[in-house]
Amino acid sequence: MRARYVAKMPNRFALAAFVPAVLLTACGSEPTTPPKAPVHSEAIAHETELVRLKLTPEAQKRLGIVTERVGTGTASAMRMTSGEIVIPAGVGGAPINSASNLQQLGLQQVAADGELARARAQLALARVAYDRASALVDEDAGSIRARDEATAALGAAKAAADAAAAQRRLLGPAVASIGNQRYVWVRVPVFGSDLAGLQQGQSALVSPLGQDGAKRSAMPVDAPPSANAVAGTVDLYFALDNRDRAYRVGQRVSVALPLAGGRSEGLSVPTSAILRDIYGGEWVYAKTEADTYVRQRIEVAATEGGRAILSQGLRPGTLVVTAGAAELFGTEFGVAH
Repeated sequence: MRARYVAKMPNRFALAAFVPAVLLTACGSEPTTPPKAPVHSEAIAHETELVRLKLTPEAQKRLGIVTERVGTGTASAMRMTSGEIVIPAGVGGAPINSASNLQQLGLQQVAADGELARARAQLALARVAYDRASALVDEDAGSIRARDEATAALGAAKAAADAAAAQRRLLGPAVASIGNQRYVWVRVPVFGSDLAGLQQGQSALVSPLGQDGAKRSAMPVDAPPSANAVAGTVDLYFALDNRDRAYRVGQRVSVALPLAGGRSEGLSVPTSAILRDIYGGEWVYAKTEADTYVRQRIEVAATEGGRAILSQGLRPGTLVVTAGAAELFGTEFGVAH
């Protein structure tokens, strides 16, 4: 009997251990894995500390590195924007731009030229008739009524010729001579809310895109009003000397518009020190230590005379690279020199 009792003990203890486990599972107390966070964030270095170039003296000499200490200066306050080269409009007409249908415009010009020639021929014929009727009246060989009718016909022919000439002027210069214009216009779209901050009636500085050093002065002109209601812009027009055929119709250009604030004052660096990335960001290379250069972001407020006035980005006395900045930029991104 004792042996039989001992043999049954393990089954009784196993049942006692199994029941709590079943109860714990039924109550939902089994440990679960926490859900994964939808966003994981971690700190990264500031953009000014992402790169630090340390060059040997030989490498700096090979790259032609020249530095200059940042000082202060002033420049005319300008707003940089873009414009388009267009052909000047006739009296009351619209300028010819890249959106103009030149084929349709050419057909209209041919028709207007023919109408003008016909009106001038009729005017010449009416003038001959008037001279003849007037001479007959002077010789007492014609009637005053005939002369009056000739006078009226001459006036009508002259009015028709003037109207034909005005219609032709509205169509602008001949399409064949568009590339030979001594003066072109620059159409500059400006947001309506920015007009109050511009110096109206002042000249603008025009340059090809990417060539800040080759700027030309363009005088403001009175042009037919035009605007873009969708973009919320109005068009300003400036006359540009193009006798050297440097600009073509439809070409996009960089335009500096004078601001009403006058002149800007701040830290000054040569424009040769400024680099621009593909997103339009402006940078310079600052010499932070011996043989060490760091790319730093800046913002240009105005440029004049080969120098740029900064609105932020540097401290007075900082050494910046004025020659060899492009080479440093290439070195930073792995371009061999």
